Amino acid sequence: MMATHTQFSGLQKLLHWLMAVLILSMLFVGVGMVFTVSRAHDTLVALHRPLGVALLLLVIVRLAVRLRRGAPPLPDSMPAVQRVIAKASHYVLYALMLAMPLIGWGMLSAGGYPVTMAGGFHLPPILPASVTLFALLRTLHTWLGLTLFAVVLLHLAAALLHALVLRDGVFQAMAPGARR
Repeated sequence: MMATHTQFSGLQKLLHWLMAVLILSMLFVGVGMVFTVSRAHDTLVALHRPLGVALLLLVIVRLAVRLRRGAPPLPDSMPAVQRVIAKASHYVLYALMLAMPLIGWGMLSAGGYPVTMAGGFHLPPILPASVTLFALLRTLHTWLGLTLFAVVLLHLAAALLHALVLRDGVFQAMAPGARR
């Protein structure tokens, strides 16, 4: 879809910023889960699982909105290689935002662990129980989580570059309340 607007929609901005907060929270909760043996571990696990499912639902909505509405065009002043990097980084972000909760759900399914939601509701397993598959998916979930963290940091660095140095309108297109 070719975008003719200069701003992301209000819904796109809401989804972006809500997911940014949730993803950063999830990354830190995930690290905390792995590195704590205190009573906080169970609380972190109980928080991580439903937030992961919420993020999965939000990214599906976000993808649908993005496919329907598109994105504002990048500035003409942006070199071609930067355009390619910008588009590729968004594909990577969307892929990771989809993959992480699905791999987490699959990992828990393979380990025989329920994905518990509010009120004790459990999501059905999406993979058969398998210790080998559980171990593989756990490693994959960890490495992709670290990759997501790195890509988020690069995304943040690019946003700050556009907002504070280049001032080319890229950041303003997603900034809450901003006009390009």
